[in-house]
Amino acid sequence: MFSILAEQTTDSTGGLIGMIIWMVVLFGVMYFLMIRPQKKEQKKKDLMLSELAAGDTILTTSGFYGTVIDIQDDMVIVEFGNNKNCRIPMQKAAIVEVEKPETLESK
Repeated sequence: MFSILAEQTTDSTGGLIGMIIWMVVLFGVMYFLMIRPQKKEQKKKDLMLSELAAGDTILTTSGFYGTVIDIQDDMVIVEFGNNKNCRIPMQKAAIVEVEKPETLESK
């Protein structure tokens, strides 16, 4: 009777260890497939926004192209179109892409 009880305890402990190993493997896979690339993209976007300067051409999340006129803490004033009176303040988070004036002239 004692050997049957010891055998059941060993089986349940082995199953628990196996389940923990699978959970660690699953978390590792999720980290490398989901979390790590997202952090990499966020760092890339933060770098792009930190290098933002007046005169840069930007693309907004809504698809508008504009030119940066002034930069404040988390806001930028963007001029849209040829009309010099169309200046709109917007958040930096709404900027998707930045093109420096040097790259526009070389194209």
